[in-house]
Amino acid sequence: MKRLLFVVLSFSLSTTFGQNQRDLFPDVLRLGYEVKTPTQIEANVFSDLGAWHAYTLPSAPKDYGAFIGPMVMDMNGQWLANTLAKLRFSIDGEDSDPGQGKISQHYYPGFLQQDIRMADLSISLQLIFVSDRTAMIRTRITSQSSKRHRIGLSWSGSCLLKDTHLKQQGDQIWIDFNQGHSFLLNFPAKDKLSYQLTGKGYTAVLPERILEPGEVFETTHTESYYLDKAEIPVKAVAYNFNQQFLDNQSRWDQYLDSYFNAPGVKLADSIQRRLAVKSIVTLMTNWRSKAKDLLHDGVFPSLNYQGFYGFWSWDSWKQAVGLSYFFPALARENMLAMFDYQDQHGMIADCIYTDQKENNWRDTKPPLAAWAVWEIYQRKPDRKFLERIYPKLVSYHRWWYKNRDHNQNGLCEYGSADGTRVAALWESGMDNAVRFDQAVLLQNNASAWSLNQESVDLNAYLYAEKSYLAKIALTLGLDQDAANWNAQLSPLKKLINDTFYQEAKGFYYDKMLDGSWVEVTGTEGWIPLWAGIASQKQAASVLRMMEKENKFNTPVPMPTLAADHPAFDPLKGYWRGPVWLDQVYFGLNGLHQYGYDKEASEFLIKLLQNANGLTGREAIRENYHPVSGKGLNAINFSWSAAHLLLMLKENTL
Repeated sequence: MKRLLFVVLSFSLSTTFGQNQRDLFPDVLRLGYEVKTPTQIEANVFSDLGAWHAYTLPSAPKDYGAFIGPMVMDMNGQWLANTLAKLRFSIDGEDSDPGQGKISQHYYPGFLQQDIRMADLSISLQLIFVSDRTAMIRTRITSQSSKRHRIGLSWSGSCLLKDTHLKQQGDQIWIDFNQGHSFLLNFPAKDKLSYQLTGKGYTAVLPERILEPGEVFETTHTESYYLDKAEIPVKAVAYNFNQQFLDNQSRWDQYLDSYFNAPGVKLADSIQRRLAVKSIVTLMTNWRSKAKDLLHDGVFPSLNYQGFYGFWSWDSWKQAVGLSYFFPALARENMLAMFDYQDQHGMIADCIYTDQKENNWRDTKPPLAAWAVWEIYQRKPDRKFLERIYPKLVSYHRWWYKNRDHNQNGLCEYGSADGTRVAALWESGMDNAVRFDQAVLLQNNASAWSLNQESVDLNAYLYAEKSYLAKIALTLGLDQDAANWNAQLSPLKKLINDTFYQEAKGFYYDKMLDGSWVEVTGTEGWIPLWAGIASQKQAASVLRMMEKENKFNTPVPMPTLAADHPAFDPLKGYWRGPVWLDQVYFGLNGLHQYGYDKEASEFLIKLLQNANGLTGREAIRENYHPVSGKGLNAINFSWSAAHLLLMLKENTL
């Protein structure tokens, strides 16, 4: 199969990256788990190369000598096994338990490592991914004795899922499950293992051998997950672990070096550098390669939450900008994945899945696609990519004005394609935001409805999109297009400021179509700074609102709803008080644009210090409690990681 890895990644093995080497960043995430329920997937795991399966380290001594997993992913996540290849061994005919040994295990960017020291043996296990479907595990046994020993090794595993069926073919153990899914364990034929299958489990036994003093015995096996039969290769690929490990190290060193040396701030603080690496591994673990009806690679919002097993549109735009710092090829893929399903009218689906029948066409998401495309191009110019996607961006932009401007006054509203209010709220990206509590739907045409509320963030995003479309058009030599886009900016800026800026409060607010104010103070009020719409005076006034401790300057700053609002409830309200890092980023970036570098830096420092786990080994969360700092909702959340990469690079003080 032609996969992203082989198409876009080519790194020199002779390159050295000094202080940016991945070996300097062990355990940026705390791994360790024991599977007791197959559907409980809220654990830190490791995946790579867009694979659809993941592993973690054992937390229980009984599981030493194995890696936990795999967790398999398609329309949902499940643990296929707690341990699928548990090593057991004997010395001179006596069984030895790895759980009795001295354990040392680590998660490095790109691989898992487990070392067990026994009286006479040293056992080392390493796991890397060698393709988007295959992980490879090396087992190395080293004699620590002054005399020879007779050793025996075996591997065994047992599946947890009900509908699993095992079969042996030569040195392969096939596991069929979930009506068409296949998992394959491939052991080396040269080792002459014998196999026994028992129900949902198996045992593979290596013939006993003599281990001389100081001798090292090494063997490898692969574990592959195929989402359907069409993916299974006709002939198994023979991988050389040593070469694959060198490639793995070079690739991961390149990711880190690309980010740390990218234009922007050169991070020197060790805590911030570890946070940046944690953000990178979060995005990479959520990377899924193209499969079934997903025609390009992309990134899950979080592989630890069942509801996020697909690609979302505005998640993709944000993730792509973060990825552009260290992996622009994947950033481009993530953009193209969403546009694969652009409809004839220009609409982009809210989210897409491996089964396209599940794609959500009830709504789209806030328009940030041209921004993402331009940011990707700035970091890794690719004219063909611009040529391919520019017409699609134009079609998407025009779709908004054709389908989401109820009164045709040049300002758009959030809405839905199915006439439901809930889909309209999803379209805003802020599902249960207080500002929409009184909004109702109005029909625009046969397949388009709008809320009776014009939103400042939506129109600021559309303003920014016009400016980025102009830049893209100019780059492509489409001078008239660029001129047309630029000509729309000044009138729209005036319209947005005249409509949404409330002079008395010095802040931006939504408005109902009847002209009344939506008196809810939220993060949408600083999006005009990010878009470059506000005047210097307006920006200063917005900053004063942001600095009020009873509103946005909370211990973890910039909650989505002002803290003094009666409906402020971070624990129960998804968008009614938690701190979302995308909204923090838009605020900080906007402040930087207007020269408020000191204030932006102070907000960022406060965020990093008070949001639980950002500077430790805990997972990056979907959002955070603005007062307690507690991490909320999904763990290992991609757009949070992406925006942390942006904020760290843009913090000029």
